[in-house]
Amino acid sequence: MNREKEVVKTSIISILANIFLSIAKVIVGLISSSIAIITDAINNLSDGMSSLITIIGTKLASKKPDKKHPYGYGRIEYVTASIISALVLYAGITSLVESIKKIITPADVDYSYVTLIVLALGVIVKIFLGLYVRKKGKQVNSDSLKASGTDALNDAILSFSVLVSALIYMIFKFNIEAYVGAILSLFIIKAGFEMIKDAIGDIIGTRVDGSLSKNIKKEIKSIPNVNGAYDLVLNNYGPDRYQGSVHVEVSDDLSATDIDILSREIQALIYNKFNVLLHTVGIYSINTKDEAVISARTKVHDIVFKHEGILQMHGFYVNFDAKYISFDIVIDFKLKEKEALKISIIQELEEVYPNYNFNITLDNDMSD
Repeated sequence: MNREKEVVKTSIISILANIFLSIAKVIVGLISSSIAIITDAINNLSDGMSSLITIIGTKLASKKPDKKHPYGYGRIEYVTASIISALVLYAGITSLVESIKKIITPADVDYSYVTLIVLALGVIVKIFLGLYVRKKGKQVNSDSLKASGTDALNDAILSFSVLVSALIYMIFKFNIEAYVGAILSLFIIKAGFEMIKDAIGDIIGTRVDGSLSKNIKKEIKSIPNVNGAYDLVLNNYGPDRYQGSVHVEVSDDLSATDIDILSREIQALIYNKFNVLLHTVGIYSINTKDEAVISARTKVHDIVFKHEGILQMHGFYVNFDAKYISFDIVIDFKLKEKEALKISIIQELEEVYPNYNFNITLDNDMSD
């Protein structure tokens, strides 16, 4: 599937549908003197603008890396998702303001069966359009499309409320469209804030999906001579564009040539299977056969995990002749006094291994 082509095609369909609905609603809105229908038409027009922004963002994001931006332009899609989210928020606020005005100063309306048909058609089109666009967004991992799809479904609810209001007015001569519009506007505003929050999170950088990180580590550990995979760090440079690094534990009897071959095998496997570029494969050399080392590791492990906030210990290495012990520990982000924890662990280790030097690296909990 050509991702760029699918995003553009879906966006064009959305633009055409929204232009059609906007024109139809403006006409019936002017005829019936309904501010709610006209506002709904303007909202449809803003949806078309959102789809146009999606196309522009996708085209820009597909640009090849260059000297100024060596990681490519993929993150532009997160910017466009933010813009679309802001448009959703603006549409909600505008709708709320107009609804409040209508509550304060009610206006006479003149609905007809043509009005009902246009509104019903708008609801149906928006439901199918929203489901279609959001589905495509999930298929191609496009935050902009997913945001547009969600917005379309919100519009369907808004249009349905206007339709119900029109029916109630025609049957009971009781005008409630302004009140219904105000309530639904609040829901749209809430959705806009949530979409902006997600988009900003992507721009700042969020934790990689747990299933992806776990599967990558599982694949790495399946390779012969790899005893463990740790410290996986993945940086996102656009949807499905990951680059990063990982540490692997290997036996201390492997040669430099063995390690070089192993590193290249890991990089090729992960790129071919997950489309993830591991530009760095770090090495932890571990003692694997010495019973004294295994015993020391158990003692150190017990001391380390007596403390709260320790999630993992790895990369353990000991040299009894040089009186040197090295290992990494993964610390929970909730723990504030990390250096104090490190000092406390070293002091306890010194009681068991006096005159030893300890090299403890504190790692953040970067991935599952």
